[in-house]
Amino acid sequence: MEMKSEQILIFLTFLIIKHFICDFVLQTSYQYLNKHKYGHPGGLLHATIHGFGTFCVFVWWSAPIAIVITFVDSIVHYHIDWAKAYLTRYISCNATMGRFWILFGIDQLLHYLTYIGIIAVLLTDIF
Repeated sequence: MEMKSEQILIFLTFLIIKHFICDFVLQTSYQYLNKHKYGHPGGLLHATIHGFGTFCVFVWWSAPIAIVITFVDSIVHYHIDWAKAYLTRYISCNATMGRFWILFGIDQLLHYLTYIGIIAVLLTDIF
């Protein structure tokens, strides 16, 4: 399926909106307080919510592709979040410290680069 320029912008816009909703509106303390524990249900739930949001973005374009992208985004999102949460605790930093905000910024950057990567893969006509 060929993707047009307008579709690229629409997908990126919806992925960014989805990211905001899943990370800042729907995320509960149960999720973010447990993301540093690898395999904890809180972190897995958060990644699943992100995956569902990604599925909603792409399902109208192609359901089979949306399913694949859902799993990829969930797995990548989970590991980015786990690494940030783990490092934040490992180096003992919090929101009052500059290094916390650097880690937070890297976390967000990696999520947005993931979305660009998803679009880039879709542009290669692999699917």
